[in-house]
Amino acid sequence: MAISMIAASPTYTYQASPLAANELKVRHATYGKEPEVFTDIYNEETNIVVWQRELSNTLQDFVDNFLRSNPSFQVAMTVTPQSVLSSLSESLGASHHTDHQTELIENIAELVDMFCCLFDLKRVGLRLTALDRAMCPKFHVDRVPCRLATTFQGIATEWLSHQRVNRDKLGSGSNGLPDHQSGLFKSQHDIQQLSCGDVALLKGELWPKNENAGLVHRSPALLTGERRLLLTLDFSS
Repeated sequence: MAISMIAASPTYTYQASPLAANELKVRHATYGKEPEVFTDIYNEETNIVVWQRELSNTLQDFVDNFLRSNPSFQVAMTVTPQSVLSSLSESLGASHHTDHQTELIENIAELVDMFCCLFDLKRVGLRLTALDRAMCPKFHVDRVPCRLATTFQGIATEWLSHQRVNRDKLGSGSNGLPDHQSGLFKSQHDIQQLSCGDVALLKGELWPKNENAGLVHRSPALLTGERRLLLTLDFSS
């Protein structure tokens, strides 16, 4: 996939904008089969963009075998488009170096390149984590401008449409109740979910003019014996 297909957008300063608490915002999701859909994140009324992609069978098989051998794998690093290949190769270990491992590394490197190009970044914070339980089990918003998230194996991130959320019930507003009892949303049918392989841009609270409209999302619950391999990318100064 040619990275140049995503045009770089103008540089901006990501800073929360003060907004009236009662200001009504409309936010929606955008989906697409090609990575060009990522540019829709610059639409003010969009707070999640999803590139609906399918992973190759060889990549899925490698990830499955890798998680069996490395059930507690996790790495967090700051990378550039130029350094990500070597950094990931070192982290994944030379003993596992195969053509299929190279496919995973190059897949992630492509996402790093796209993310940096889209937001005119020199470097990003990268996390690649094997999970056997929900990392963030309650619905929440991120205090970031925007985060990329994709699941290489297992069930993927759950999220709520902005119009379906009672944001007063986030965090301490839940009074310690689980999400389905707190009044955060009305019905289990309100919960939407990404698919394994999807690459999502989740607009956070620090995106300009997006205060009180960051995407509400959570990690999915896992059955006993299930594992996920989750990649996230964040802005890095």
